[in-house]
Amino acid sequence: MQEFIGFLFGIVFGSFLNVLIYRIPKEESVVFPSSHCPKCNTKLKPYHNIPLLSWLFLGGKCAYCKEKISLQYPMVELVAGIVAMSVVHKYSLSIPALFITLSFMMLLALSMIDFKYKMIPDSLNLLAILFAVLGAWSPFGLLENLKNALLFAGGFTLLRFALSYYLTSSVFRAGLKTKTSWNRHYDRTPMIEAMGEGDIMVAATMGALLGVKVGLVAIFLAALLALPVMLLLRNRPAEEQRVPFVPFLAMATFIAFMFDSQLLRLMGL
Repeated sequence: MQEFIGFLFGIVFGSFLNVLIYRIPKEESVVFPSSHCPKCNTKLKPYHNIPLLSWLFLGGKCAYCKEKISLQYPMVELVAGIVAMSVVHKYSLSIPALFITLSFMMLLALSMIDFKYKMIPDSLNLLAILFAVLGAWSPFGLLENLKNALLFAGGFTLLRFALSYYLTSSVFRAGLKTKTSWNRHYDRTPMIEAMGEGDIMVAATMGALLGVKVGLVAIFLAALLALPVMLLLRNRPAEEQRVPFVPFLAMATFIAFMFDSQLLRLMGL
């Protein structure tokens, strides 16, 4: 019964996540105007917004203009429901479980926005960290979550600096071969960023949710999940080779959270 309640909460909140995913990248209010068709702008009735069911009953089309409704909407609701149900299954209905679920919801929204627009809104990132830190069972747990968040943020910042320095230096050394006597004193090598600041904030969320050991396993798992995609895109143009990493970090975080003890035993930690 608790899992069912969690699933209902998840799909309802997942419907709101679709609003965040659609409006935040466009810098629109997530409150006003009320729900409407993005194609014909007709205001939707309450029964057009029933999670999962409305999409099925409408046949995946707008009730007014008959334009197709993206499959993203029911999929986000379904994934949100599964996430909430899984957290409740592991920790039962509780205030910490609520905050943990909300943190994963923010990661889901961030993943979709990063996948579609290759951007990571700071507002959702900060909420994900806040909910992750609050997902503790005691005041000591809050401090421990905050410490782990700061550790992972600091670790990713150092990693970003080291990788960016290496990549930039490599480009600079390659550019030296084309220097001439008249331009050898001018360095126009751009700074190459190995990862974005948004990834660092997601790492902080991972630290707060998972702790140090499981968090490190999750980072390794995220790299494994992203590797096949990177290999498939290796022969594409440079712009198309950019892989949004937040979806893989979010997936790895959820897997590591649900199977933490099994993964630690598998890794011998």
